[in-house]
Amino acid sequence: MASPRVAVIGAGLSGAACAQALRERDIEVEIFERGRAPGGRMASPTLHGRRVDMGAAYFTVNDPSFTAIADGWISRGLARPWTDTFDVFSPAGHDVTTGPMRFAAPGGLRSLVRDQLPDGVRVESAVESLGDLAHDAVVLAMPDPQAARLAPEACAWVTYEPVIAVAAGWPDRIWPFADAAFVNDDPDLSFIADDGARRGDGAAVLVMHTTADRAHTHLEHPDDAVAPVLSALRRVTGIGAAPSWTHAHRWTFAKPAGTHGDAEFGLDTSGRPLGICGDAWCPSGAPRVESAWLSGRRLGAALAAALT
Repeated sequence: MASPRVAVIGAGLSGAACAQALRERDIEVEIFERGRAPGGRMASPTLHGRRVDMGAAYFTVNDPSFTAIADGWISRGLARPWTDTFDVFSPAGHDVTTGPMRFAAPGGLRSLVRDQLPDGVRVESAVESLGDLAHDAVVLAMPDPQAARLAPEACAWVTYEPVIAVAAGWPDRIWPFADAAFVNDDPDLSFIADDGARRGDGAAVLVMHTTADRAHTHLEHPDDAVAPVLSALRRVTGIGAAPSWTHAHRWTFAKPAGTHGDAEFGLDTSGRPLGICGDAWCPSGAPRVESAWLSGRRLGAALAAALT
């Protein structure tokens, strides 16, 4: 009897985890990714000779199963502990806050997605209709608004907020914080990461995330967000020197504005099985990198059981 074939649409971390779980159960998987490279919102493009994390800023670890994955990454040098302390800038002043250990990747967070992906990802392969696929089951591993275009009636979809990430490089490290900073109550800027500290190479590069309101203003032309972001950086931190270079990236669906409650994933088996996974399926906490992996992994196991 032939093995069932599953199409996983989306080669981010949730799609990679789902595909791996299916392969471990002898299910044939074909992965479709409309972008030029896998990674999804854990993108790490090469800018001015080095990888820069332009999507997710870091990951944290809580669930034991994800802890095992993270420990494997760390033991092989793919990930490293970064910091448990962030600065905080607000109209009230400058403070620091401590929290869970944040982890980063020397090769960029995309390298962690690549590590989880089985062979055979079809990049630059956009799926316009699920009816075009002859597979025995389909998985949508992508932000809800993108999944809703392919399966409008599949579930109650969660809305997502946009972010424009602006990377900038300077000749020297001139910022008044060590690793990263939350920015509270600013109209333009929400987060700043020292990418040299995060990656461990000391490069004088910052990655700044806009607020959702500022991102909405520039979704058609993300480069237009650079000037207001640098103005906000000067206003918030006092960094007045102009950078040597800048780069802007639009994330139309950057982060969920809500979650799917107690559901770990979506799975409809009333017809051809349709699975849905991603960071908005996070019953154990807020959307994050770990929740994307857990959702994909759990869906893969449940879908394999349904197919066999």
